[in-house]
Amino acid sequence: MSAREEILTRLRIALRDVPADETAADVPVDRGYQRDGGRSDAERVDLLAERVADYRATVYRCTPGQLSTVVKGILVARDTETLVVPHDAPADWYHGFDGTTLVDSPADPLPLSTLDTADTVLTGCAVAIAATGTLVLDAGPGQGRRALTLVPDHHLCVVAADAVAVAEIVPEALSRLDPTRPLTFISGPSATSDIEFNRVEGVHGPRSLDVVIVA
Repeated sequence: MSAREEILTRLRIALRDVPADETAADVPVDRGYQRDGGRSDAERVDLLAERVADYRATVYRCTPGQLSTVVKGILVARDTETLVVPHDAPADWYHGFDGTTLVDSPADPLPLSTLDTADTVLTGCAVAIAATGTLVLDAGPGQGRRALTLVPDHHLCVVAADAVAVAEIVPEALSRLDPTRPLTFISGPSATSDIEFNRVEGVHGPRSLDVVIVA
């Protein structure tokens, strides 16, 4: 018996007691998994910072009044000369930046060639997942289109550390997101490994990720 025949035979045996007219919708699925975390808001933020750092991203924490100073310091440290921002990103996020700021808008999107030569993109995020250190962008206010966070080599993301923006676990985050929107999940800088486990960064997106948690 060939491998294919053996697999099909096993499938037929496993399904022989299933009625021919039964569909997947007829079978109840247990949804008793954990939907909410038990940590306080402060504990979630601490966990988020820890997990994001585990992914080789750099984490900064500041108050709203310190944000523009922290962002400017990061841009200077990264030798950023050209900064890309979504058209609806708050101007006070990057107030004081002395380089060239390019604004991307639906009415006037920047060409990919321009994004490719930009040093840094600055965005917000829709939700951050503390347990996995994941940032989720849905092209909402301050986030821009997906290409903005995939093409430039450095992504600087601002996370508002409130009860809505920071979820503890994945099911909790998904309940706050619209599945019909373009969702981008970011866990650290872009990285992959070949069959010999040699890590390569920057293949599918930014090589560097800085996260500023504002609380």
